[in-house]
Amino acid sequence: MKKNPVYFLLSLFALLTTSAYAQDPRPNMQPTPKGAFYQKFTNNTGEKIKLNDVITFNFIQKTDKDSILFSTYKSGKPVQAQIQPSQNVGDLMDVFPLLAVKDSALVKVPTDSVFKGHEEARPPFFPKGSYLTFILKIEKVQSLTDAIAEKKAEGQKLKDNEAAAANSYIATNKINATTTASGLKYVITQPSVKRKPVAGDTVLVNYTGRILSGKVFDSSIEAEAKKAGLDQPGRPYEPISVVVGQGQVIPGWDEGLLLLNEGSKATLIVPSALAYGEKGAGQDIPPYSTLLFDVELVQVKPAKHAPVAKKTGIISPGKKRVYRKTPVSKKKN
Repeated sequence: MKKNPVYFLLSLFALLTTSAYAQDPRPNMQPTPKGAFYQKFTNNTGEKIKLNDVITFNFIQKTDKDSILFSTYKSGKPVQAQIQPSQNVGDLMDVFPLLAVKDSALVKVPTDSVFKGHEEARPPFFPKGSYLTFILKIEKVQSLTDAIAEKKAEGQKLKDNEAAAANSYIATNKINATTTASGLKYVITQPSVKRKPVAGDTVLVNYTGRILSGKVFDSSIEAEAKKAGLDQPGRPYEPISVVVGQGQVIPGWDEGLLLLNEGSKATLIVPSALAYGEKGAGQDIPPYSTLLFDVELVQVKPAKHAPVAKKTGIISPGKKRVYRKTPVSKKKN
């Protein structure tokens, strides 16, 4: 899966260490206590940012030669951060308290401090003596209490909108789905009279996953992946193997696969409570997303002994590739 470029900023922050002042990289810039340099473009009269405030800000990240590394304006999503005591030259925490809402500033961070002790990680576009440049604009300043309340309200709105969007999709497409007690909806598109799996059996499954807009985010079928323009380098296009009913997949899959017969096909309509919930999954699956999976239960391999919950990881349909991760507890509806 491709990493969100915004995390480039955060990964650089993790490498930074305190250093002595570098030479002023340009006129009219002021040094920070940790050794960066800043210049304010504005001087709004509002209250300055305080410790523990939550700020929302846009930024452009560039090299000394003005090559843009990342821009929140281009990504369409500003960054949020809680103000904490500065730990290093690159966390910018000694710059933010100098600003008020709607202020803009230029900040230059010496890369000699960024890569001190990590010279092997220094890219060619950051030679010694160069600077990592940030152009910042503070969009919003909130108290921690207000930020938490706003996030909860936004989450509730998204949750309410999810149900409405799912119902609209089903009505518009005239889907006659069966609904289980958990809220999972499913339609058998190709029935079969072969065996059904039970918890602990291993099943081989082909699938294509979509969000309600129709965008495909994952597929085990090469033709479907190419049709959708998915970038899945190195991904083997074959049915995935799942020990069903053991928490190796999202709850909607664990429940839905047990409803199918070997050789059958179905569409699973999985609410976010049985999928990726309030966090979503990467850039492709937003928070509170109902997911659509076209699945084929290719084969059932009965367990030869009493099923034992495996703790090796999670197979995660709903992402661009199938990954194994540390087990997580199932979410409750």
